[in-house]
Parts: sequence; C-alpha cells; structure tokens
Amino acid sequence: MATKINKYTKSHELFERAVNVIPSGIYGHQGPAEGLWIPTTSWPFFTKKAKDSYFWDVDGNKFIDYMCGYGPNVLGYCDDDVDAAAMEQAKLENCVTTPSFKMVEMAELMVDTVASADWAFFAKNGNDTTQGAIMCARAYTHKKKIIFVNGFYHGVSPWCQKVDYPGVIPEDVKNNLYVDWNDFDALEKLVNENEGEIAAFISTPYLHGNFADNVLPADGYWQKVRKLCTDKGIVLIVDDVRAGFRLDLAGSDHYYGFEADMICFCKAIANGWNISCLCGKEFLKSAMSSLSYTGSYWMSAVPFAAGIACINKMKALDTPKMFREKGLKLTDGLKKAAEENGFDLVVSGEPSLFYLRIANDDSLFLHQDWIQEMVRRGIYLASHHNHFINASLKDEDINRTLEVADEAFKAVRKNHPECF
Repeated sequence: MATKINKYTKSHELFERAVNVIPSGIYGHQGPAEGLWIPTTSWPFFTKKAKDSYFWDVDGNKFIDYMCGYGPNVLGYCDDDVDAAAMEQAKLENCVTTPSFKMVEMAELMVDTVASADWAFFAKNGNDTTQGAIMCARAYTHKKKIIFVNGFYHGVSPWCQKVDYPGVIPEDVKNNLYVDWNDFDALEKLVNENEGEIAAFISTPYLHGNFADNVLPADGYWQKVRKLCTDKGIVLIVDDVRAGFRLDLAGSDHYYGFEADMICFCKAIANGWNISCLCGKEFLKSAMSSLSYTGSYWMSAVPFAAGIACINKMKALDTPKMFREKGLKLTDGLKKAAEENGFDLVVSGEPSLFYLRIANDDSLFLHQDWIQEMVRRGIYLASHHNHFINASLKDEDINRTLEVADEAFKAVRKNHPECF
C-alpha cells in the first residue's frame, strides 16, 4: 500500500500571514528562501507539537525527523528527564539579578566532561561561542589575523561571513585568511607568510559544511596542526557547535586525538533548552575574563538545570556509541535501497552527523527530487545539509525510513525516465 502524500494547506496559509509581519516569513536557515526546500510545496513550514524523534505540523502530518531542530534534539524531543529538571528549576528561579548556583554546577560538569577544558563560559547561541573565542584569541595574542578553512560556517557575525554578503563590509573580513581542508602544507605556508600576525586557527573537527560531501580529517592532520599552532603561538579553536557530544562526550578534539585551546559547544548540550558553552585552557582564562562580553539571559538557571540532566543522561546512555550504531544502520540501509533502484547515493561524514548526495548526475535535481519525495511521505530531511541521529530513534523508525526511501527512489525514476 502506497504511503499517503502530505498536504500543507494550513502551513502555507500561516506562511502567507507570516510574510506580512516577519522578514522572509521564516528568516534564517530554516526559511524556504534558503534553497534547502525545493520545491517549497513539499515541505511543512510550521509545527504544532513534537515528541521523541517525531514532530507534527499544523496540518496534522507526522514526520520522522532527521534534522532534529538542526541539532539540539539529541535525546528526543521533550525528553521527560531533561524537561522535568528544567521545570523543577523554573519553580525556584531562572533569570535573576545574580546567577544561580546552577551555573557553577554546570561549569564543573563541563570541565569534568570535556577533556581539553579548564574553564567554561556560557552563552546562548553557537555564534556567541565562536565570536567569544575569536575575541579571546585576539586579546591573548594581541594579533589580528584568523585562519579559516574554505567551506566554513562559524555563525552569522560579520567577521565569519563573506565580503559580498549583504551587510558585510571589507573591513569586517580584512584580517581573514583561508586555506583548504586537510591541506597541511598550504596551512604551514600560510602561517609562514603571515609570521607573527595570526591570532587563531578555527575549524570544525571535520569538514561538515552544506552543499558538498563531508570530509573527515586525514591521518595525522590534526596532530600536525596542533604542533604548528603551539610552535607559532597560534590559538587553536575547534567549532564543535554541530558535532559536539555526538562523536565523543569528551569533545570531538578528543575523538580525533588532539586537544584544542578553545572548543565551542551548543546544539547537544541541553536537548533544546537555550544554552551554549565555550571551554578553554587555563592560559586563556585571564584573556577571557578581560572581555566585555555578556548577554541578558546568558546566566539563566533553567537551561543550566536542563544541561546538567542532558549531559548526565548522555553519559548514562553512552550516546556517541548509540548514535554511531543507529547512523550506520540507517545509512547502510539507505545506500542499499538506492543501489537496488539504480541510484548512487553517497554518504559522507560521521554516522551520527551524516551527509547525503545522489551522484547519478552532475546537477542537484535528482537529489532534490528524492529528498522532497521523502518529505512528502513523512521523512523529514533537508536537501543540502547534514542530518542528525538522536537517542529516541527506534529501529522501527529506521525500518520505516528505509521503506519510504524505496518508494521515493521509485518515484524519482518515474519522474525522470530520461536519466535511467
């Protein structure tokens, strides 16, 4: 029996209302203008409720969700243990004139959990942590230049965007240097060409950008980068906002066998409660203390309580091991379904944070068509973003996903007979 094809009447009616009062209707990376929803008629725009690995849109359609709120859903939506801790804390205090003692408990837990951490500094968004890390590196080194890996994404501050982006001026990025991922020789050359001028090298633990296959670090790459930064007095920053706690609860730097000077966390800390964290080495603590850098809600108590519960539950479940096993079962099954239907599905990145691409043609059209056929049948994916595994994902969810994948591949073959 064929799967029901979703309709989104209420969702699109709401979007028509939204564009009248909200820029773009839905702004940022979750909006239909960003190019991840093609055709836009195949996606829901607004949700009504969520639980475990599922959400329901305003039209009542149920989805198995592999975007996980773009990462924060690490245990399952509305996890009972995490939400109970948050609600109990909310009865006592949240955003108060002075911080709750929960901030100290959360900082101690982060330092105890993250291998490279001697201190923890809390904020709300991933961008808060990457910007804080750059400011700290510049304060410590008294240098200006930052090295980025091509294909990077470290947030929305002007310094980490491109000069041709709206609202960004040349002065914002004049001290940025760029190098290709895994090219240590080019990195070493760039460092030597800018001797004594570089404050920091910032990178994700592996290349997990959008619109391109993800690439793991080459053997020995991070160890050579670590030594180069140490020898040249360059602060080594790992942006673990997306991958953090998914590969290793001690940090993705620990997973790949090196130690960052600063490491940025956000998405998987508190299962959707709004908190981020910058961790760093002892030698940078004074520099971090010197910054004029804070926010109105950065010391709120409720997210600290949620974060403590979330991290302890991830430890108890050994979620990195779980995510790898579930991710491999899913992606191996997707590749098999693709092959049986004549498709070359490329899976890249780590199993807990994987990227998909149909490679049958040089365009993106077949891939986009397959993704939208999946979404129309209740499996929520994005066309050109990596996907996430969460702890509530069941074997029957994976099996159902593979059944729908087979249907979707067959639909794409029917839609594009000229390609087969």
